[in-house]
Amino acid sequence: MRRDTGFPAADAENDFLRARRGQVMSRLATWLRREPDDVNIMLPFHEVVEALGMLGERRLGLQTVRLDSIVGSVDRTRDFDRRFRPTSARVRERWQRLALAARRGEAVPPIEVYRVGDLHFVQDGHHRVSVAHALGLVVIDAYVTEVVTRIAAHGIRHRGDLIVKDYRRLFLERVPLAGEARTAVLLSDPWEYAELGEHVEAWGFRLMQDEGTFLDRPTVAHRWYAEEYVPVVGMLRQAELVGDRTETEAYLWVAAERYRLIRTHRWDQDVIDTIRSTRHG
Repeated sequence: MRRDTGFPAADAENDFLRARRGQVMSRLATWLRREPDDVNIMLPFHEVVEALGMLGERRLGLQTVRLDSIVGSVDRTRDFDRRFRPTSARVRERWQRLALAARRGEAVPPIEVYRVGDLHFVQDGHHRVSVAHALGLVVIDAYVTEVVTRIAAHGIRHRGDLIVKDYRRLFLERVPLAGEARTAVLLSDPWEYAELGEHVEAWGFRLMQDEGTFLDRPTVAHRWYAEEYVPVVGMLRQAELVGDRTETEAYLWVAAERYRLIRTHRWDQDVIDTIRSTRHG
């Protein structure tokens, strides 16, 4: 919360000290709650783009950006935390100089950011973002460059989420689903994307053996979803075998159980009944 004493230099100094105290208290609270270490760590732009798969970029020009959408940095992840509070006194001199200018009503140049989905990453202007947060502002002017990625950035909150995104990107390269299918197939455990990729490729190989013809990856992905995934998920819903998992997690689990219990790749009501009775047995 911004506080005014009538002495801008003293107020700017207090702004910095208050921001530092907030960062220290937040770090302590995270430790006491035993939350993951990455909760308050700024997201690194290059790791995010690598996990999502970069396709290209385009300049959008000067725009107004919400401060709460700025979650990361291109190269300054150690000087500020996730909320752009200073992590040490190293940035104090420049920080207070900018805070003093802002309090005096002097013009502050726009920052420069990369946009990935709804997230923004600072290329230039970390101190200005930090000061804006400390002064209680909601938005900031920024020159925006939008980055287009293979998979969406939706769902990224912490650094650990990048692992899931990275495995999902690799899965979709092996199993290029499209449209509704791309959205429907969803897993929480990153390693399960690797398992599902192996499963779909094996399914596609058996399909090609049965039909005696070569099928490319998009065709295999489309037919697996339409001929295998959708009907099986429908059976699992009717049998109440989905539970609190995603439908894809239920599918992958039941597919493994089917082969472990009765050594078959077929799907019918007898298979579902066997798995359900084993689960409740």
